[in-house]
Amino acid sequence: MKCFIICGERSGDLHAGNLAAALKDIHPEVQMQGWGGDQMRAAGVEVLQDYEELAIMGFVEVLKNLGKIKGFMESAKAQIDAFAPDVLVLVDYAGFNLRLASWAKSKGYKVVYYIPPKAWAWNRSRAHKLRTLTDLTLAIFPFEVPFFKEFGVNVKYVGNPLFDAIRKYEADGAFLKKWEGKKVVALLPGSRMQEIEAMLETMAEISKQVEDYTFIVAGVSSFSEDFYRSKGGNFELVYGKTYDLLSIASAAVVTSGTATLETALFKVPQVVVYKTNPVTYAIAKLLVKIKFISLVNLVADKEVVKELIQSDYTAEKTLTELKKLLFDNKSRQKQLDEYAEIIRTLGVKEASRTAAEEILIQQNK
Repeated sequence: MKCFIICGERSGDLHAGNLAAALKDIHPEVQMQGWGGDQMRAAGVEVLQDYEELAIMGFVEVLKNLGKIKGFMESAKAQIDAFAPDVLVLVDYAGFNLRLASWAKSKGYKVVYYIPPKAWAWNRSRAHKLRTLTDLTLAIFPFEVPFFKEFGVNVKYVGNPLFDAIRKYEADGAFLKKWEGKKVVALLPGSRMQEIEAMLETMAEISKQVEDYTFIVAGVSSFSEDFYRSKGGNFELVYGKTYDLLSIASAAVVTSGTATLETALFKVPQVVVYKTNPVTYAIAKLLVKIKFISLVNLVADKEVVKELIQSDYTAEKTLTELKKLLFDNKSRQKQLDEYAEIIRTLGVKEASRTAAEEILIQQNK
């Protein structure tokens, strides 16, 4: 069996890597090529394009990079044709992957979409596209199944892959020893340059304003220490240690995205924050049809964590919410109790293995 896998960001690489490892475990003879990063490489995938070059987000930013994106698309098509896979697996990264799915379907390739577009949030036309462009869609939230089925999508819930990533986590003893006895606040500014640029300055500002707590930024290896330090502040910086950091943190300030759910699964009280290009935000406000932006609140279908978005994301407001989680036991415990309910909702399926089994079934049809 030959499988081509495409993801376009850090979280996609993590989940695609775990999926590839499960495919290899079930079917050792599988040949895999794709687009991704170190996690996919470690699982035995021949990575032809690194995801870090693909990390373009936001309406304005995409418009600025249309030529670059077109070049990536043509490159992907040529590589898929050269490999001639039995199945094409698309992981998240909807703007690019749905266009690629259209081409792949026209060429007769079997297409499986793992971690589908959030069509329930905005752009419901993507649900119609999944029906016509994919042979199988593998959902990672229970509420996605009835939503996509309304549009005639062949969809199955496989569990949430973050559980798999956390199961594989092995604590770094040296890291834990270094911070033993310290009271820590985790700062997660994101993984893309434009996210970090928008988020870190305010995080750095609050890092100077809570006595007796050490603020630690979860850094991404592709950005230098000088880049992080340019925002000022009084924080420590660690690279590649997000899970270790969450395992010792008393609370966290987290940029909206996958990291909000990871933080909840580590049972760390958090404030969710987000800021983007004003034009991008204005367009999103018109298009997005959901009450919340954080995955924690979306899964719970109510406000579990405070969201400070755009103009509300200030040092003063963030600090106010953070102090509630650090010093108000009632506020802290309420969030932790809600986390427990979210974990029950998601279930404990081994998502990567379940997804791999479904892909193999589909490949044989």
